[in-house]
Amino acid sequence: MSHRDDVILDIHERPSFGQWIGLSIQHMFSMFGSTVLVPILVGLNPGIALFSSGVGTLMYILITRGKIPAYMGSSFSFIVPMLALMKTTGYPGIAQGTVAVGMVYLIVALIISFFGSDWIDKVLPPIVVGPIVMVIGLSLAATAAKDATMNGNNYDLRFFAVAMITLLVTIGFNMFLKGFLSLIPILLGIIAGYIAALLFGIVDLSGVQSAAWFSLPSFQIPFISYHPHMYWGAILSMAPIAFVTMTEHMGHIMVLNKLTDRNFFKDPGLTHTLAGDGTASIIAGFVGGPPVTSYGENIGVLAITKVHSVYVLGGAALFAIIFSFVGKLSALIESIPSPVIGGISFLLFGVIASSGLRVIVDKQVDFNKKRNLMIASSILVIGIGNAYLQLGQYTFSGLAVASVLGIVLNLVLPDKAFSER
Repeated sequence: MSHRDDVILDIHERPSFGQWIGLSIQHMFSMFGSTVLVPILVGLNPGIALFSSGVGTLMYILITRGKIPAYMGSSFSFIVPMLALMKTTGYPGIAQGTVAVGMVYLIVALIISFFGSDWIDKVLPPIVVGPIVMVIGLSLAATAAKDATMNGNNYDLRFFAVAMITLLVTIGFNMFLKGFLSLIPILLGIIAGYIAALLFGIVDLSGVQSAAWFSLPSFQIPFISYHPHMYWGAILSMAPIAFVTMTEHMGHIMVLNKLTDRNFFKDPGLTHTLAGDGTASIIAGFVGGPPVTSYGENIGVLAITKVHSVYVLGGAALFAIIFSFVGKLSALIESIPSPVIGGISFLLFGVIASSGLRVIVDKQVDFNKKRNLMIASSILVIGIGNAYLQLGQYTFSGLAVASVLGIVLNLVLPDKAFSER
């Protein structure tokens, strides 16, 4: 395809060296806040998350034949089961769950290559996806509130003040900033909250002072860092959620189709895009990072800058890998106190829940239909209440139970109840 006049750089056009550095760093900062926030919330190493997001993005670009300008960052959808697994199995369980998520993507990609993708809409219609996404956000509300108020086992007014400052400043950045700064309100909000926390005297900088400038991230590699064995509960808690993030993945592809005037579902094809996303998560699982997914933040940058070059996204991935080896940066990230994370989480988790509501509204789901009311109600209460399933040593989170139940109810319930006929 020839160069489009309405864009500055098309997908396969290369920027100059100076432009490449500036544009790539801009993309890195756009994804930076959310990508490192997920491991901070769960208790993983943020440096590893940066590394795995960079390597995962490069693999995605390779598998999609350099045809899609997308960035793979840490996924928020798996926070609930990862928090539970961190308390029981530690990272080995999370690793297996993360690899399982990637394998689900690869299996679905293989199925699509043989049978097409029409069946996905039947398994995951808006009435199932919307409530599940709402559960992902709302089930984390208590965690955000605890981070924002509790210093150990005691309520701390300073924590609440820092959390509220962080929240309100971030809202202000989202609403009133323009240009490049409008693309990184989460990062700016964390910085502002960190400064407030310093003023309130609740930041421990000893780890930053002792950290080396350059250090190898503490990768969690099976048979080297730990001896793995099968954690079926971890696998079955995380793997079903992959079907939810697939819908997000396909939604991002739709946006990119419109933005770049391409049809990525046909070329390189959904098989390649899902395989790229799944491979990125498998890589993350083998080095110690969380599952990854395509990032809307970077799609926003593409839309605003009109620079669609895949080389710029590849450059952002390289910078993320380089930054992951800066020891003081990782230590600085880890020194962010919980009320700052809590304040940011109020907004982020709420936005996730609101995104689920938007799916329901945009698709005009009719709640006058009893089947829709039954499906949504069951998913919301089981998921938010975390009605987990315990079978021997295996635990399935409320989110996983709600996801499976929602899919089954959607497949077996008739379109109309007998009283509606």
